Amino acid sequence: MYREEWSAEKNFEVFGKCANPNWHGHNYNLFVTVKGEVTHATGYLIDLKELKIIINEYVIEKLDHKNINKDVDFMAGKMASTELLCIEIFNQLKGPIEAYEGVFLHSVKLYETENNSAEYFGG
Repeated sequence: MYREEWSAEKNFEVFGKCANPNWHGHNYNLFVTVKGEVTHATGYLIDLKELKIIINEYVIEKLDHKNINKDVDFMAGKMASTELLCIEIFNQLKGPIEAYEGVFLHSVKLYETENNSAEYFGG
């Protein structure tokens, strides 16, 4: 977390120990919740194999072992906070998930640590 247009002192004041011009990393845990009517013929809303493919293609492959500040197209020009990352992951997943009839993206929850997380329900 570092804004180049701010002084080192201001960055430290706002971001504390996370104020690092060379960035830092996390091992996030991502939870995606969908909603809709379960199809009684199949017993599910969306095939979890299909949901996994969507999450891998639109999120995991773009983020895994990447520098969010430099390498992730959907985070270009944005602060890489857990909250903004959660919102942008929601935005990445909404279209592909809702392409399935009757399936809606309910929320995305992103854990930075076991005690720190953000959850987004759309805007």
